[in-house]
Amino acid sequence: MKKIAFIALATVLFSSNSFAQDVSSDYLDNLNTISTSVPFLLIAPDSRAGAMGDVGAATTPDHNSIHWNASKLAFISGDRGISSSYTPWLQDLVPEISLSYLSGFKRLNSRSTIAGSMRYFSLGEIKFTNSNNESLGSFSPNEFAFDGAYAMKLSENFSTGMAMRYIYSNLTGGINVEGGAPTKPGTSFGVDISSYYQSDEFEIEDKTAYWAAGLNISNVGNKISYTDGGEEHFLPMNGRLGFNLNMDLDDYNSFSFAFDVNKLLAPTPPVYAVDEEGNSIFEDNGDRVIEAGKDPNVGTLQGMFQSFSDAPGGAKEELNELMFAAGMEYWYLKQFAFRGGYFHEHATKGNRKYFTLGVGLRMNVFSLDMAYLIPATQGTRSPLANTLRFTMLLDMEALYATDKE
Repeated sequence: MKKIAFIALATVLFSSNSFAQDVSSDYLDNLNTISTSVPFLLIAPDSRAGAMGDVGAATTPDHNSIHWNASKLAFISGDRGISSSYTPWLQDLVPEISLSYLSGFKRLNSRSTIAGSMRYFSLGEIKFTNSNNESLGSFSPNEFAFDGAYAMKLSENFSTGMAMRYIYSNLTGGINVEGGAPTKPGTSFGVDISSYYQSDEFEIEDKTAYWAAGLNISNVGNKISYTDGGEEHFLPMNGRLGFNLNMDLDDYNSFSFAFDVNKLLAPTPPVYAVDEEGNSIFEDNGDRVIEAGKDPNVGTLQGMFQSFSDAPGGAKEELNELMFAAGMEYWYLKQFAFRGGYFHEHATKGNRKYFTLGVGLRMNVFSLDMAYLIPATQGTRSPLANTLRFTMLLDMEALYATDKE
């Protein structure tokens, strides 16, 4: 059962928090991350965004926009395309963990586009034992999600989109936890709602430019439970707001800068009251007394709205829950790309801080991208160290034209 603890740890690694309420600042220095189910849904699946600090709400539309902001697909160039990505994950902690991602799009007409994707997250092999260290068997935990999306232009500059997602999470293979209820795979459905605005072109010192803004609220859906009648866990509902500036320096060189702000839209854990001996204090109905914060055992929609006002440390802690990402992309001859970025999360909300680098090569039919992650935290060994992503994109329209020739 020891590796089950790792799954719980991995869940915490990808979490964060909420917004407002005046309570004592005594809680601000406490580690207080939000734990949700299926955190793999928040992992950047593609190398382009991964090389730019995990930005994507308003970057130039591409084959993987369904993850970052589906409404961007209404502005994508080309008629159809496919992308596949592979990411070895947390290799410094446990081997054999990886994320595989496949996505594609098809333009329906000049105003609308459909897309689909599949992601598969493998957690390696876990060996189960009882309290006497006797083997109960082994299992390879896995999680996957299937997405379908539709994007439509409402004007020449503005689009909206929606993605629907089926989520499957099998962490135990049905093996019973000793002394507990039988386990089962968790399933749920999630919805993304997004919008995107792309300005008309304008000039900055005789250089052609445009700016864009995007908003994506993702993974809104029912909670997941791994036992019948057991505890239910929120999906990693997330709000992402982003901006992008793109500029053509000349006929051969172009540059873009993007910035995203993220926030998990799930309840923040409260601080529970304890007595002088450190034991929990309970109300008459058996619930634990909350000293600061709000009760997290609420429904999905209430949890989303509550996430802006339930941090035990008040407004300052709510601000600490915001995650920031910034990235740049440089293209030469529209064939060679160089990318860099930075991601920041507050120390009390997960402490993910890292720089990213990457390159891209665009050919007639194929494009190849690679990204590398460099931890920015000092004095500790980061489980995110040495994370490398690979993505291959296929331009189906160009391939079809080549076959006709």
